[in-house]
Amino acid sequence: MREGASRAARLSWEEFVRLEEASPVKHDFLDGVVHAMAGGSGRHNRLVDRIFASLGAQLRGRRPCEPYSANTMVRAPAVNKGFYPDVTVVCGEFEQDPTVEIETALNPTVLVEVLSDRTESYDRDEKRLAYMTIPTVREVVLVDQVVPRAEVWRRKSAADPWTYEPYQGDVTVPLRSIGCALDLRELYASLPRARPR
Repeated sequence: MREGASRAARLSWEEFVRLEEASPVKHDFLDGVVHAMAGGSGRHNRLVDRIFASLGAQLRGRRPCEPYSANTMVRAPAVNKGFYPDVTVVCGEFEQDPTVEIETALNPTVLVEVLSDRTESYDRDEKRLAYMTIPTVREVVLVDQVVPRAEVWRRKSAADPWTYEPYQGDVTVPLRSIGCALDLRELYASLPRARPR
């Protein structure tokens, strides 16, 4: 997702929850700092939709994993942060954060962000590093909005070190923890023209 304007006052998680539940706008929570989220470009939104649809089709009928859209928040309690990933996959029973009424997962398995020029460093650093603190996360995927490219950080268990694998061009990106793959050629086919960098 995308970072927008932020509020000046630092909030507790409980104060943030009250704000978020009453707000028509989604926000990220970064250890007391609240960032309003902005909308994505047509290209960004189509990539997110295609990733969500691809994973949904591959996982259909193969419980226990289920994909969730950008309307589902993910909480990283160890670093006191909460975000709305573009796509979240939860395996096993969905563990709802009991402190919030909005759908907030404590146990994601795969998290996907589609990058944009404006938010790439935020997604790549702030969000990715927070995601990697969640014990259940096995893969974090960053997808380029402009060119067919994806980067995957993965681990087999919470005790294992993270590995990094980049993919580019007409290739398939394996998501081993859920037995799925993203076909970059299919994801990028017939997308609206990207703005040059």
